Amino acid sequence: MGSGTRIVAGLDSSSGWTSIVVCDAETGEVLRHGHAEHPTTGQAPPESWLLSLGEAAGGGILEDVSAIGVAARQQAVVALDGARNPVCPALSEEQRMQGAAVDLIDALGGTAAWTGAVGAVPQTGHPVAQLAWLARAEPELARRTAAVLQPQDWLVWQLLGRPERFTTDRGGASGTGYWSPTEERWRPDLLELALGRPAELPTVLGPAEAAGRTPEGLLISAGTGETMAAALGLGLGSGDAVISLGASASICAVHGTAVPDPAGLITSYADATGLHLPVVRTLNANRVLRGTSDLLGRSPEELSALALASTPGAHGLVMLPYLAGERVPALPHTAGTLAGLRRESMRPEHLARAAFEGMLCGVADAAGVLRARGVRIGRVFLLGPMAHLPAVRALAPGLLEAEVVVPEPADWAALGAARQAAWALVASENPPSAAEPPTWPSPRGETLRPDEEALAVGRAVRQQFTTVREERHPGALGPQGD
Repeated sequence: MGSGTRIVAGLDSSSGWTSIVVCDAETGEVLRHGHAEHPTTGQAPPESWLLSLGEAAGGGILEDVSAIGVAARQQAVVALDGARNPVCPALSEEQRMQGAAVDLIDALGGTAAWTGAVGAVPQTGHPVAQLAWLARAEPELARRTAAVLQPQDWLVWQLLGRPERFTTDRGGASGTGYWSPTEERWRPDLLELALGRPAELPTVLGPAEAAGRTPEGLLISAGTGETMAAALGLGLGSGDAVISLGASASICAVHGTAVPDPAGLITSYADATGLHLPVVRTLNANRVLRGTSDLLGRSPEELSALALASTPGAHGLVMLPYLAGERVPALPHTAGTLAGLRRESMRPEHLARAAFEGMLCGVADAAGVLRARGVRIGRVFLLGPMAHLPAVRALAPGLLEAEVVVPEPADWAALGAARQAAWALVASENPPSAAEPPTWPSPRGETLRPDEEALAVGRAVRQQFTTVREERHPGALGPQGD
């Protein structure tokens, strides 16, 4: 490592652990990394995140670092009292908060009113709903609340030595439910609607702006939410999207403007670069594959091989993969459907194929919601352990109608935080050169491009799926997804 090399670090405080990557600020090369579990999960004291950070940074991980970026889980909020101490453990998503979310929706006049105001409908994962639950369940704690932060904001504030000013970035702010992505400003009236009283909110910094310096002189960038940090770490640009396959799935895409959706299917996030990151979530992804694996007594890898032994369209077998209800289409109380059963289709390989096709068609429906609102999706980064299954790689490009990149596993949110730190470091010294984030290499992985045959097959399978969906749930998705 040359004497002129400058080093930055990115940390991601996720729901269960802290990850740290240390990178060359110019090239993005990962030099060191650290990892530590949180002492507690769920509604945990924020101080536990500092303990995890200290453990992850042990052994000199942060030696010679010039700047640090911070990412953290978005679906949590820290309520502070007048002395700037937490009034309770950090609030995080819990099903018991659903009633508070529903009451908020009604209080403002419905779904369209919320999407018009903040680009999102309150859900249990939004800080606005969590604060509404606090006001309902713990009114005394709500009365003591004088300021509200997200986890990355609290960590940045701690790293800076607890300065007078709280800060955040527009990406993090857009996940709260009380910041407008179209007007790019806080909506303190919505915070007060939830909490029952006004509270201090952080100053929203620009993408390359630093939050400040630690007492030791270390630069700290603005910080951001995990989704925004991962997009920055992957180097997403216009026309790029990320699909994350967990038990459920999400698709987000880079777009130039906010995308408020009166139907409430799209959450209109801002990103960490000055653009926007609209997101659509489905409830069913890996749970469909794992459920089918269990039914057939096969591993996911064996299920993949079975699926590839079938033919496109699974011999007429169609699975509507709504095993946990669904958000897109909005069918919260429905169940999955297996249609097209004939004697000749009742074979394990056809059921396996129908599971993969159904899961990916459900994700394609979500992508269709974005495309119908003018969001271009030309390239998709596919994340999650199931993304590496051969059947997913074979079917995804045609069904999603896009180039698909399956990157090698990495701490994308931590890398994005490090890239933000590198950007802020350059901007702090020479603002005219910092119009864009530093150019780091594209993620390593497999790139899959659909040919004309794959696109034709994908459209046929989508049409078969859509026909069954409309028969069972007419008009549930509307014209935007088809």
